[in-house]
Amino acid sequence: MDAAQRDAPVSPLERSSHTAFIHNNTLYVWGGYQVVAGQDVVLPSDEIWLCDLDSGMWERREMTGDIPPDLSGFCGANINTKLYIFGGYETAGYSSQMFSVDLSEPCCSWKRVTDTKGTTPSPRNKHSCWVHRGRLIYFGGYGCKTLRELRNTSSSNFTLEEMSWSRAVNEVTLCKGWNSEVNVFDTLTATWSMPETQGSAPSPRGCHASALLGNKGYISGGVEAAELDMFCLDLDTWTWTKLDISSAFAPLGRSWHTMTPTSDHTLFMYGGFGTNGDTLNDAWQFNTQTREWTKMINPHKDKPRVFHTACLGRDSDVVVFGGSRNLRIVMDSMVILRLPSPHHCRDVLIFQTQPYSLSRLCEDVIGQNSELLRLQLSWLPSKLQRTLEKRMSFFSASS
Repeated sequence: MDAAQRDAPVSPLERSSHTAFIHNNTLYVWGGYQVVAGQDVVLPSDEIWLCDLDSGMWERREMTGDIPPDLSGFCGANINTKLYIFGGYETAGYSSQMFSVDLSEPCCSWKRVTDTKGTTPSPRNKHSCWVHRGRLIYFGGYGCKTLRELRNTSSSNFTLEEMSWSRAVNEVTLCKGWNSEVNVFDTLTATWSMPETQGSAPSPRGCHASALLGNKGYISGGVEAAELDMFCLDLDTWTWTKLDISSAFAPLGRSWHTMTPTSDHTLFMYGGFGTNGDTLNDAWQFNTQTREWTKMINPHKDKPRVFHTACLGRDSDVVVFGGSRNLRIVMDSMVILRLPSPHHCRDVLIFQTQPYSLSRLCEDVIGQNSELLRLQLSWLPSKLQRTLEKRMSFFSASS
């Protein structure tokens, strides 16, 4: 990707393959890429964007310190306001570096995570992460291993791709492929480990979706299958379970979709790139107790998304940001290529997954009738008027 064209007249908020999280009803967005003049452009690593979900206002913050390189396919995860970035693909190749930044500090300064204990995972991108008890638990991805690493890796955990042998500067032969490894980073002790898992593990993959419910991590998609699969890993016993789902009620197989926990037993899934070659706009809910999918009413069905993010907001809302509305793929007998697409998005989509409280319903009514209410509030003291109008401004803008 070309990172040179920083001053191109494109909205800095339009992006795909970024990372995002919500803290105190503020949406934090970092990284990703957009298309300028027909070329993929990695967005700057020295800035982060914040959206106040009450007012709808965006704010840009500068970042300093050990700035991460231009990355694609990295994995971002947060513990409260501390953001961690691991892996990805940079100019020099696949990365196994980790960076962190505490966004609660007045100066957002990146730090490269060094002096760790244990064995750092091999370089990779397109992986996912669960955050559980202060640990970052990574699964899968695409990357490279040395011949020595490959000999010590179970064939069930790594799928070697043909035509993917290359020779690095130091004359070490690298083997590229997909993996199904589980790697754990303990943020309190700065220690890497690889637990031995058992049970029915998913096949090596990347570009999948993941979500955490209690002490169980869920994985879906990322493979060429007609129906969407679902696996669960118990993070106490490290036991995999393949969830049996009737193909008659399963969503279409897909990659680059999102999966978000919305209760102690439900997962919300949106969009992705289907095995039929389409950018998808469907929304589904998965019940982990009954192991059943339910197709949801979608108020944004005219907005298909891929490479987007989906975060849990207040009142169990799912907040979708960014992504592309039209992914283009070219395939031949040798390679699969993603063509640069100008259809990147900057809008915030809200999906309601649970009934709202009375106070939330009143807020929505205010949003729908804000102009009339402003007239009715004109007789109130000016200080109270300003307070109420500030609260109403975001709903008026989005109605």
